[in-house]
Amino acid sequence: MPILYEELAQDLASVPLDVFGVYRTELTPGGLYDGHVMQPTTKCAIILSLNGQADFVFNESERYRLDPGKVLLGGLGKQLKIEVGDEGFEYGLVHYLPTGGSEDAIRRLAEVSMLQVTPDPEIVQLHSQLLQAASSPDSMSLLEKKALFYRLLNKLLLSERLNRNPESYTVIDEAIQYIQMHYMEPLTLQRLAERYRMKPKYFSYLFRKYVGLAPIDYLIQYRMNRANELLLQGRFPVASVARSVGYSDPYYFSRLFKKHKGLPPGQAGHGPQQ
Repeated sequence: MPILYEELAQDLASVPLDVFGVYRTELTPGGLYDGHVMQPTTKCAIILSLNGQADFVFNESERYRLDPGKVLLGGLGKQLKIEVGDEGFEYGLVHYLPTGGSEDAIRRLAEVSMLQVTPDPEIVQLHSQLLQAASSPDSMSLLEKKALFYRLLNKLLLSERLNRNPESYTVIDEAIQYIQMHYMEPLTLQRLAERYRMKPKYFSYLFRKYVGLAPIDYLIQYRMNRANELLLQGRFPVASVARSVGYSDPYYFSRLFKKHKGLPPGQAGHGPQQ
């Protein structure tokens, strides 16, 4: 079952991934491809629709119709057959595998998720650049392949986010930028909502739908990340760092930091980060 794009983005960011083959394939009109019915898939994939139409059927029961603007992610360890439409089907393919992380995250990444993305020449260009980098055996090209792979993933998930939230993305994008510029100030939900001439409950609903977090939760996590960057430098006392990210009470800041980072701020930089 597809999962929310924010959860998918979180798993993709937290689980190490190895990138394998990159392909661009054309299938003949009306064809049936069932090579993975007897031999289930051994990798996850980005399947990027380019031209035409086809149905991808996983485990005989999960059917996804792909045409331009549709993308599939995941699909590890599944039976697969492809039923091609009358116009044929052309698609880009990138194979990848999780190499670590929690069992739950790996399981979620193995499931099939469909994204609805706006047709974008940058997405096609990123896949073409991936193809070129994948054909070169030198180490720098291998590094470029992995960098391009993550850029492609990021672009696809951002496009999915925008398509699911067309009524709010401009306002919420601006709100995110405002929080990142004014995080050290005493921001409240009321203040943020008033800035965008909305009721707090509705603003919070739009923000959570777009970002996956409530506005104040996003603010707190952003503050904790900025505080962690300062603490890792080892040059500033905890009270100073607390004030710099908007907390006048260092004890309250310390409780928040431990809750979100898993250790007291005084130990940041001296132990494992979560």
